[in-house]
Amino acid sequence: MRAIAFPKLANYDVPVLYLLSHVTNYKIIKPIINLNTTELGSKYSPDFVCAPFKYTLGSLINGLDKGADILMQFGGGCRYGYYASLQEEILKDLGYKFKMYNLVTAGHTDLKRMYRIIKEIEPNIKLRKLIRYGIISIMMVKYMDIIDDYIRENIGFECEKGSFIKLKKKMLNDFSKCKGLFHLRRLYRKYKRDFKKIKVDKPKDYIKVGLIGELYTLMEDNANYCVEYELAKHGIAIKRFTNVTYLLLKKRKLVKNYLKKMKNIKYKLGADALDNVYHTEYLCKQGYDGIVHIKSSFCTPEIGAMPLINKVAKEYDVPVIFFSFDTNTSKVGVETRIEAFVDMLKMKKEM
Repeated sequence: MRAIAFPKLANYDVPVLYLLSHVTNYKIIKPIINLNTTELGSKYSPDFVCAPFKYTLGSLINGLDKGADILMQFGGGCRYGYYASLQEEILKDLGYKFKMYNLVTAGHTDLKRMYRIIKEIEPNIKLRKLIRYGIISIMMVKYMDIIDDYIRENIGFECEKGSFIKLKKKMLNDFSKCKGLFHLRRLYRKYKRDFKKIKVDKPKDYIKVGLIGELYTLMEDNANYCVEYELAKHGIAIKRFTNVTYLLLKKRKLVKNYLKKMKNIKYKLGADALDNVYHTEYLCKQGYDGIVHIKSSFCTPEIGAMPLINKVAKEYDVPVIFFSFDTNTSKVGVETRIEAFVDMLKMKKEM
């Protein structure tokens, strides 16, 4: 039986698996990132390529080793847009036989092109069926992102440790088995109520931190060593703008407005850089206590944005810490820096 594999990004494999399993008759291989895939991705990647390339390459190699003969990649608006082409050449040089498809190019989704790709993979697919399950998958992503925003705001204050993560796993499992759009909507409403029932002990003057940075490293826990959960352990509410809903449905329109509002920036900075400078100013104006900037090593757009982010943060006297991740980054080092940053935020707030 033929099989499809795609790289891992946070929990978004749930809606992708749901979509592909309903519109094709292929085996869909669940993507993973572990020590083995990370080592494989690093071994066969160019030395100075950004870390997401290594994680996604390792994830695809794992899929191929499990029998995949069709690979899907989702390009971005920076070097991420070239991943599919370069990874295809690397994997073919390694002797793998497969067909590679890039569903998203330059950070944009061409629905007609996606339809042609799915039609090539599954010639008998009906357009009505593809639209139906496409809408369900998009709504699943939207609901997941809304719930995740609530979790970030409250997980640091849960009375019973692990409550949010446990309920989230149950929710994702139920989402993956939904029978249609109305069933999905009922599940979403149910879990929205259930999450609000989780008891939290949130002080009035709690610390708020905003997370900005390069999209893949920001969203994939394995790539950033679970920075969000490490912050939450210290009783911090977290705000993050970047998710798939934002990238696919909101970013294009919002970036135009950001350019009009930013005084010192007249042109796009590439990838997520402009967004992050604007979000820095927004977080400062909204009274956030600190900002955490996350990127992969050698991420050129974010390197260009960092001086601007630092300048804006200094104007508002808001501390900002920069993390640059690669596959060999020390987890202990990350935890130590977070502890020191949190201690500084607490001291500043007390003063």
